[in-house]
Amino acid sequence: MNVNRLNCEQTFARLDDYLDRELTPAELAEVAQHLERCVVCAGEFGVEARLLEEIRLKLRRVRAPAELMAKIEARLRQP
Repeated sequence: MNVNRLNCEQTFARLDDYLDRELTPAELAEVAQHLERCVVCAGEFGVEARLLEEIRLKLRRVRAPAELMAKIEARLRQP
């Protein structure tokens, strides 16, 4: 038995980072294990995953104006 099991509240707090793969490998595994056991959290994960995918798809279709991109690139080059 794994004594470090996450509860629903802990899992829910990590869903965004889990979706973005910003957790440590151990944390990713813990969240994945919880999602395999918990229907409620798995459902919430599915909603968030679909929402994130929709946002990513829409952002791929949006093109920033050339002037804005030039300003951003100039700012990024500044020390």
